[in-house]
Amino acid sequence: MGEIATSERQITLYYSSKSTRAKQTLAYAKAEGLPIFEIDILNVPLTGTQIAELADRLGMEVKDLVNQEHPSYKAHFDPHEFSTDDWIKMIRHNPEIMKQPIAIRGKRTILVETPTDIVKI
Repeated sequence: MGEIATSERQITLYYSSKSTRAKQTLAYAKAEGLPIFEIDILNVPLTGTQIAELADRLGMEVKDLVNQEHPSYKAHFDPHEFSTDDWIKMIRHNPEIMKQPIAIRGKRTILVETPTDIVKI
């Protein structure tokens, strides 16, 4: 069992409060009356274990959680192959570069591509 607590009764949403897609997803979820537990990754730092667990739940490697097109990524890093630990450190120090929102309900985890994806979970 990992560090991430989940429930079938609510959706845990990991998101960046600066993200337009996240704001739209939250607004849509609330309009649909979905029970959302919000975790703003800019205010609540994720642990390395949590980042690794999110990647695992999504069936991704940690490096795939990094949005290399994000302006903040491009400003700090060149395209490069890093170790998993390095990718985790990059996300921890620059949470805005993590792909999000990520929604979890029970055993299901999805990367929200469009706000309406939230109803799929």
